[in-house]
Amino acid sequence: MSPVSKDSVLQQFQNTYGYQAAGVWSAPGRVNLIGEHTDYNSGLCLPVALEQRTLVAIALRDDQTVRIHSRQSDETYLGTVEEIGEDWAAYPTAVLWSLAREGMTVGGLDLVVDSSVPVGAGLSSSAALTCSVALAVNDLHGSIFTRDQLAAVCIRAENEGVGAPTGGMDQTVALFARPSTALLVDCCDGTVEHIPFRLREAGFELMVIDTGVKHSLADGQYGLRRTQCVDAATALGITTLREATAEQAETLSDPILRARARHVVTEINRTALAAELLRNKRFDKIGSLFDGSHASLRDDFEVSCAELDVAVTAARLGGAVGARMTGGGFGGSAIALIPAGESTSVAESIRGAFAARAWPPPHFLNVDPGGAAARL
Repeated sequence: MSPVSKDSVLQQFQNTYGYQAAGVWSAPGRVNLIGEHTDYNSGLCLPVALEQRTLVAIALRDDQTVRIHSRQSDETYLGTVEEIGEDWAAYPTAVLWSLAREGMTVGGLDLVVDSSVPVGAGLSSSAALTCSVALAVNDLHGSIFTRDQLAAVCIRAENEGVGAPTGGMDQTVALFARPSTALLVDCCDGTVEHIPFRLREAGFELMVIDTGVKHSLADGQYGLRRTQCVDAATALGITTLREATAEQAETLSDPILRARARHVVTEINRTALAAELLRNKRFDKIGSLFDGSHASLRDDFEVSCAELDVAVTAARLGGAVGARMTGGGFGGSAIALIPAGESTSVAESIRGAFAARAWPPPHFLNVDPGGAAARL
């Protein structure tokens, strides 16, 4: 199959449906620098958009039929605008359902999806898909919704339509990212701050290590963590864990709720510190925050796995100044902050650690922060 590009997805649309698409839209995957499992606790998170993107070619129809072809699975979904599909088709069809709930009169459409965002790697392939579809349909209907509204549409699509209880970070960065910046998202009031993120100028690189262990946010564990955070806040007499102090978290009598709250409170603090370091171009100090974040996710929030732990340890042994799992957990990817020129030794260290355990080799991506969802 040809590489993901505007031309390739347009050609696939022509081959599949026998006529030309109205246009092509795309949205990025993301990697979260720090601030994990804080978004649904009204906390802070600090993601960057990836250059890897999901592309959709689309045309509206004059009936209620919905046809969606995926170049990854080489399957074509057939349904109507009232239906939410299954598996991969659930995400784009849930967007149509959510747009209708928001008040848009949604008719039928033909759609082709192609993506270079790894699926199940904790890099927000689902938000890249939902945001590209939402922006495309909105544009073709006269841009009646703002990007803030589209973010809410996509969050509802995943939470209620698909049943994946994600927070709002992924959709926000997909719709508001800028090249060469990190996006500080305050999930309490929805405000964002674009912070310059020019690692290479500072003598560093950011590597994504895709462990190959697939995860799913709809399998119950992610939702359980959300419930535990709500229970912890309720026990403390507050609305969300954003309001809690570290001292308050330690007063919880239930050891599991205490650990969950401790992670959220300390992770929000780490994220605020990381943002301040970025503003002052102190990249050399961020590594220890990565390390602390991973330890907290592993021990207090219990969302890591053996492959992520090994990747993080091996990255540090190979020369990374800090490393952590990223994304929802239970598989997916880790990230490593690496001095410029040391990425080969870090990758070799991780490959060796995986080989010693007879695990399949991981995949590596170097991060160059990309821009937001847009029409190509």
